Amino acid sequence: MFRNSFDLFDDFFNDMYGEPFTKKESAERKVPQLMRTDVLEKDGQYLLDIELPGYSRDEVEAELKDGYLTIAAMKQKTVENQDTKTNYIRKERYTGSMKRTFYVGEDVTEKDIQAAFKDGILKVMINKPKPKELTDERKFIPIL
Repeated sequence: MFRNSFDLFDDFFNDMYGEPFTKKESAERKVPQLMRTDVLEKDGQYLLDIELPGYSRDEVEAELKDGYLTIAAMKQKTVENQDTKTNYIRKERYTGSMKRTFYVGEDVTEKDIQAAFKDGILKVMINKPKPKELTDERKFIPIL
């Protein structure tokens, strides 16, 4: 069963009474693959703070298409030189890719979005589109 949250204490006690160094369970399954995001509305903008710990700016990509903003992050597997006497007991650092999509509206363009990445947090500022004026204009249809 998939667990939505990572509970350090459950893992600590499970490892303590189980087989802490030989457990074959995949650490990748326990790491939430969701980009935790805070969304704020302030001064005519939407502000997104997206947690991407362990990623560098070069590993993060943002794309706007058909009103959807997609944030993707890709972590490559690191190749480490090991001597023959070194053996990993457990690897928990995530490698792979993940992405998350937000609907921002079809009126939003690339010019309306700014993004900055610092200390594992991607900050995205989206200018709210101005509401279109509704005209109460009567339109007649010709009857033939």
